Amino acid sequence: MGQLSAGNTGDPLKDRKDDCYETPVEATQALLKCEHIPKYIWEPACGSGAIVKVLRAAGHVVYATDLVDYGCPRSQSRIDFLMERDGNFAADAIITNPPFKNGADFVRKGLELCHKVIVLQRMAFIEGSGRSDIIDSGMLARIHVFRNRLPMMHRLGWSGPKLSGGMACYAWFVFDRNHKGATTIDRISWKPQMKSTSNIYR
Repeated sequence: MGQLSAGNTGDPLKDRKDDCYETPVEATQALLKCEHIPKYIWEPACGSGAIVKVLRAAGHVVYATDLVDYGCPRSQSRIDFLMERDGNFAADAIITNPPFKNGADFVRKGLELCHKVIVLQRMAFIEGSGRSDIIDSGMLARIHVFRNRLPMMHRLGWSGPKLSGGMACYAWFVFDRNHKGATTIDRISWKPQMKSTSNIYR
């Protein structure tokens, strides 16, 4: 298997700052139930390993990288994904929960390096003209929308009161360079008693 390149590190923290929120375990578990996930994955905003740990527990091989070392097991830090130029890695998909402000850039860069990119983002990600190049490209294959709000995502190290319910609607956005055409929207749930339903987004 190939190695991840270190890329051009420059001064990424100065530009994008430290912005790490823990992805709820339930979000990744729900993704595993509704989407075919290949064996080899790259998580380029791994944080402390919230997504990585779930995927590895399910039998996937995950390359884990981030700008900062948050303590994710078997990960590389000081890797600026948005500066990567070398696609010499053995990953069949990129799965990540990047900061919302960098979400579109993560998708753009990811599609340069890998044919399949899956990002967890607020539903507002589908709005606006600034992301039209990826949203309207025909490569947005599926949107898995959580019908019930995910548990609150707290900033890593947050010591204040823990809120149980999130304030925003989230979805997994699945981009695939091999997909062309309409986007399928699934309503999914991280609560086991609820079943998913599907429609075609036009």
